[in-house]
Amino acid sequence: MGARKLIAFACLAALAFAGCGSRGDDVETPVACLEGAQAYVGALGNAPGKVLLGGETPIGDCLAENQDAGELASVGEAMITAATELNAEARADPGGQSTLELGYLIGAVERGAEKTEGIHADLVRRLVVAARFAPGGEVLSPAFLATYKEGFDAGRNGGWLPDS
Repeated sequence: MGARKLIAFACLAALAFAGCGSRGDDVETPVACLEGAQAYVGALGNAPGKVLLGGETPIGDCLAENQDAGELASVGEAMITAATELNAEARADPGGQSTLELGYLIGAVERGAEKTEGIHADLVRRLVVAARFAPGGEVLSPAFLATYKEGFDAGRNGGWLPDS
């Protein structure tokens, strides 16, 4: 009797596992998105213009629907590392290019996450925290906030700034 229950449980677990792994509507994570933080930092040098990883992949495309957990972890780690690096540079020069790039990264990620039914919500939250970090809870300067917003707006709009 116990062996039957164990076999039944094993079969159910195998079916559940197989169901979780099948993704008939796979959207692959572009290879350029998996190249690490420096790929993001390098591409963001084009902000507020169109930022393309590997010369062809918008940052928002790195957040694929039904993204494999391993790919999501790799993309997330690279993005958070890039945001952390840019945040340190931006705090040293609040109105500078790094602040613009940081805002662009967050805007582009938020735009990309809109189409993925919430699977990237935690990544977006973590990125915003990394981007807006200030030691000791200091207030971010008006120059930081204005430049960050300019980059954010460009990232949300796919590399162009709307007319004000």
